Amino acid sequence: MNNSILNDLLKQYDQKRLNNIRDAENRKKELYLSNPKLQDIDNKLSNLSINTAKEILKSNSKNSLENLKKEIADLKMEKLNILKSLNIPEDYLSVKYNCKICNDTGYIFENGKSTMCNCLKQKIYNLEYNQKNINNIDNQTFDNFNITLFSDSPNEKKYDSSISPRENIIGIKEAAENFISNFDNLETKNLIFSGGTGLGKTYLSNCIINELLKKGKTVMYQTAPVMLDNLISDLFAKPENQTKISNNLLTVDLLVIDDLGTETLNSMKFTELYKIINTRLLNQNGKSIKTIISTNLDLKGLFNTYDERLVSRFVGYYDIYRFYGDDIRLKK
Repeated sequence: MNNSILNDLLKQYDQKRLNNIRDAENRKKELYLSNPKLQDIDNKLSNLSINTAKEILKSNSKNSLENLKKEIADLKMEKLNILKSLNIPEDYLSVKYNCKICNDTGYIFENGKSTMCNCLKQKIYNLEYNQKNINNIDNQTFDNFNITLFSDSPNEKKYDSSISPRENIIGIKEAAENFISNFDNLETKNLIFSGGTGLGKTYLSNCIINELLKKGKTVMYQTAPVMLDNLISDLFAKPENQTKISNNLLTVDLLVIDDLGTETLNSMKFTELYKIINTRLLNQNGKSIKTIISTNLDLKGLFNTYDERLVSRFVGYYDIYRFYGDDIRLKK
């Protein structure tokens, strides 16, 4: 990762944090002006908190401490009742951080250690990897998923299935929603979306991405050719020029690999692809990480393209869904 990217992002985090603190202070000032009683209560609560801390340090002050706690509880209830009478939410005066996990610092501090928050990781992934691969993802949601673009007429001869493309895509959509709901379950399988172009594979992948980002998961989206080229380039790069893409691919919560089967394979690229697929299956350490693969290849095509070691991972650890029908892009 380029250090300048991280430094720029941390500056943005600092500014967001300051802006959110300032907004909270402005809300408080406005509310105090129209409701001086609230300021009076907050001043009393502040003084009582200090007195409580002093009493805790004293011995034989149990009764005094209980009285202070009761007085604090009564004041908080009075404040809450005033806010309710004004139709103002209880957290109105609190700082509204963009990320409630790290409070817009980018890092989580626990037990004397700091770890990068997922929100900051995701911004780095977006800048270094995802922006080149994902377009218009904000509008690609389950709510905007139009199943009427898929034919409701079964045609077993044409589609090699007794159910219509619409019935098929409804089933796949339900599977995608279940995948999201059960993402943290270690037993939940990965997904392979198989089928021709223009059948909704990328759109549905982006729907899943959007929902998981809302849940605070980290996501990387890579086309197979670009991913493998970058991995090989990183292997031969000087240490100071390495992007550490391999580590990111192995640890990100959700890895989406698009266009599998369009890459130009050689032994080195196959080794890297197998390492990514296999390690993500084995190296969970109690944390659920998942992979979605999108490919034009059917199961037979996968067997013809890759060796048994890799395809056995697909068959054993992935749920495979076949997309079929007419190119929906021509119907929009």
